[in-house]
Amino acid sequence: MDILAEMNGSLSTVGYGLAAIGPGVGLGIVIGKTIEGTARQPEMANQLRGLMFIGIALIEALALIGIATPFFLK
Repeated sequence: MDILAEMNGSLSTVGYGLAAIGPGVGLGIVIGKTIEGTARQPEMANQLRGLMFIGIALIEALALIGIATPFFLK
């Protein structure tokens, strides 16, 4: 039983690491597609940039939820 108690402390750290993967991948996709769209249609750069910042804000909210969740589950 003592080994399981020690593992629980480190599992929350591993859980946050896994929770950070999703937003990291999401940011890469959003920024990459924005660059691709700007390269294809440079006249749409300002609109794409604005949409990109909205998408980044929503994705970062997921990361903040991942940080806060272990504190609420205790």
